[in-house]
Amino acid sequence: MRIVLVDDHEMVRQGLKSMLAPFRGRIRVVGEAVGADDAVRVVDGLDPDIVLCDLRLQGVSGLDLCRRLIEREPTRRVVLLSVYDDEQYVFQALRAGAAGYLLKKISGEELVRHLELVRQGERVVDTALAGRAIDSAARLASGEFWPGARQGLTHRESEVLALMVTGLSNRGIAARLVVGDETVKSHLRAIYRKLGVSDRTGAVAAALREGIFR
Repeated sequence: MRIVLVDDHEMVRQGLKSMLAPFRGRIRVVGEAVGADDAVRVVDGLDPDIVLCDLRLQGVSGLDLCRRLIEREPTRRVVLLSVYDDEQYVFQALRAGAAGYLLKKISGEELVRHLELVRQGERVVDTALAGRAIDSAARLASGEFWPGARQGLTHRESEVLALMVTGLSNRGIAARLVVGDETVKSHLRAIYRKLGVSDRTGAVAAALREGIFR
């Protein structure tokens, strides 16, 4: 099984290669990439069985890169690897066309086994998240969820958006939620991406248009 690693941290790429080294008979890293453009070039050139990509890359979301790679080749299999054990990211990954969502704390044996399932055409979700994702999907289908869940917002992102709609500034939101300004900015970036907007005005307009808050 030939894979390409996409992560903007060399330490992570080296760690993954070391983790996979004992399984040479089953898996081989044939290429590495740092950013989105580099990943597209490497993946197009090598045509691997699977692309193992970090959820967060410098300057771009792994979700956006996943969509871009699949748009170029619909049969391409992309598995997102993340430190974020939030089931909403699982839903976002699957919507983006990913073949799997795994956590970075996974063992080498588990990683290889999951990637082998992906190569066989299955979709995989880290075992630590699978049960929660199923439960969340059931609650979402029944309408029992927080505002914005259908748009992929996490519970905290929904709280931030609600406060934004009321007119609070970043500092005001930070004070209300007892978090730092940078944390609020991080949530805002995620909200903009998920709602497909570029600023606060667009986010508020989308929230009202989509009926997220009634």
